[in-house]
Amino acid sequence: MGNAIEVRGLRREFGKLTAVKDVSFDVAEGELFGFLGPNGAGKTTTINVLCTLLRPTAGSATVNGFDVTRQRSQVRRSIGLVFQQTTLDEHLSAEQNLRFHAYAYGVPGAVRETRIRELLTMVELWDRRKGSVRTFSGGMKRRLEIARGLLHHPRVLFLDEPTLGLDPQTRRHIWQYLLQLREAEKLTLFLTTQYLDEAEYCARIAIIDRGEIVALDTPDGLKRSVGGDLISFTTPEVHPALQALHERYAVDPLVHDGAIRFHVAAGESFLPEFVRTFPHRIETISLRRPSLDDVFLTLTGHEIRDAELDSRQQLLQSGRGFH
Repeated sequence: MGNAIEVRGLRREFGKLTAVKDVSFDVAEGELFGFLGPNGAGKTTTINVLCTLLRPTAGSATVNGFDVTRQRSQVRRSIGLVFQQTTLDEHLSAEQNLRFHAYAYGVPGAVRETRIRELLTMVELWDRRKGSVRTFSGGMKRRLEIARGLLHHPRVLFLDEPTLGLDPQTRRHIWQYLLQLREAEKLTLFLTTQYLDEAEYCARIAIIDRGEIVALDTPDGLKRSVGGDLISFTTPEVHPALQALHERYAVDPLVHDGAIRFHVAAGESFLPEFVRTFPHRIETISLRRPSLDDVFLTLTGHEIRDAELDSRQQLLQSGRGFH
């Protein structure tokens, strides 16, 4: 099995602002690959380059073996794309939206109607095929967009924040459809998201922050990389406590939201002895397995929400927007 996507030294600048900084990665055929990061991290810019909607400033990328700069038409014919914001024609019915897309992509008439029925049935919209899209809920529109993105049998489906703004129950349903469709269509899925629970569906995740990939691994591999279980405690003696952690326990602590955090192997065994021997007063303490949020915090020094606020400020100062 080869690679569906290959990216080498990809860079994209907007004037003085560098949105993507020399990123490199591969996505295998049939893989569910995730780009995890806050708004402003460079996720949408990367996906727009891969989909030929933006030209790279430097570096190279191929999708399905086609160069995104020199073979743009071939790339576009071989991919599907679901945008953050809906691009459906709300004056048309669900069926008409798909039919228009089929004409645009030259889907043969002999397979067009069968394909439309198959996909609308799969996303549970066949009974609403005659209904105007403007009467659809947000979740229904997103399901229709996913069906539209698959109509011309793409080999790679790009999903840019596919559940952004949807309620948790609808998000779960969208993911049920995506996983079923991936199996049925033998697709490669490339997902961008800022939702940590969503990233757990991915076979591998690239964590992107301020335009740079800071880690790339499986979800479990990323969690293991931070060094085991997470212990978090509060104390009125922060600076002496930090020094003691370095000297006595050889750990690398981080202060976040008023708590001291550090990772250890076999936390359940470590914790009782730590509480008994730690030389400073502990007010509260907790132990849990690391999450992707912990990984992001450990790698970048801030949470995804903090990074998003920082990115918004940067965008206001620059006077332009990117994702």
